[in-house]
Amino acid sequence: MYLVKTPWWLKKLYPQLIWDAKPGTRCIYLTFDDGPIPIVTPFVLNILKKYNAKATFFCIGDNVRKHPDVFADVKKAGHAIGNHTYNHLKGWDTDDHTYLENFLQTDKMLNTPLFRPPYGRIKRQQVKLLKQARPDLQIIMWDVLSGDFDFALNRHEALNNVLKNLQDGSIVLFHDSVKAFHKLEYVLPLMLAHFSKAGYTFKALDAAQFTAPGV
Repeated sequence: MYLVKTPWWLKKLYPQLIWDAKPGTRCIYLTFDDGPIPIVTPFVLNILKKYNAKATFFCIGDNVRKHPDVFADVKKAGHAIGNHTYNHLKGWDTDDHTYLENFLQTDKMLNTPLFRPPYGRIKRQQVKLLKQARPDLQIIMWDVLSGDFDFALNRHEALNNVLKNLQDGSIVLFHDSVKAFHKLEYVLPLMLAHFSKAGYTFKALDAAQFTAPGV
């Protein structure tokens, strides 16, 4: 069970996390989790280039180690990079010390102030520890979840998730993973075409744009 559109009350409950960006510029913030992965990530890069779109890639440290050439292509294309832990750890099921060390292992590789907890599951104490370790850290969640990872969801339903719920300032979560590829390769081009036609742009996240929690 998951929420496609993050409700306002959840954003208020965790104001120290970033759920969306300031509206007013007809901009959508594309984010991709779990890469870099051969075939899938290059596909995403090609589609983004076609629409002159920038995005933020929340990378698993071990995947960066295994696929440095793909990671280099993401950086070369001018996209933002975020930390997604080294081993895709679920914070709720991981002791705080192990979680912090896993984060730091990837931070040494990527040196980015952007972080997204895998599964969106992180304890309040873990938030505190990570921000103590890196004071400029911004923990990025999402406003809209595509559902591309969900085997029970078909391609048309995943497309409908984003077309119905995206709005100005939304942070939308996709996955550049093998598991999500079947839906991603269908949804991403159609979503980009739809919102480009409507006059939207697609930008990468910048930690400096968040002047206060929840902004």
